[in-house]
Amino acid sequence: MKNPNAKPKLKTHKGAKKRFSFTSTGKPMQAHGMKSHFRRRKSARVLRALDRMHLVDETNVKNIRRLLPYGE
Repeated sequence: MKNPNAKPKLKTHKGAKKRFSFTSTGKPMQAHGMKSHFRRRKSARVLRALDRMHLVDETNVKNIRRLLPYGE
């Protein structure tokens, strides 16, 4: 018998799941852009820095949490 008070399961946005990860404290992180175009004119130091993930801007955190309700 189903629980009448149960909420429906929330769907994870699969595109967002591939693009964002979360820190151990639950903050969303994303990869840097600007990596694929005009790569040869960028220094190796800049390209290495662009490989690292960085925190999502606070103005977008609410939307990311809506797309990834279980913090995947």
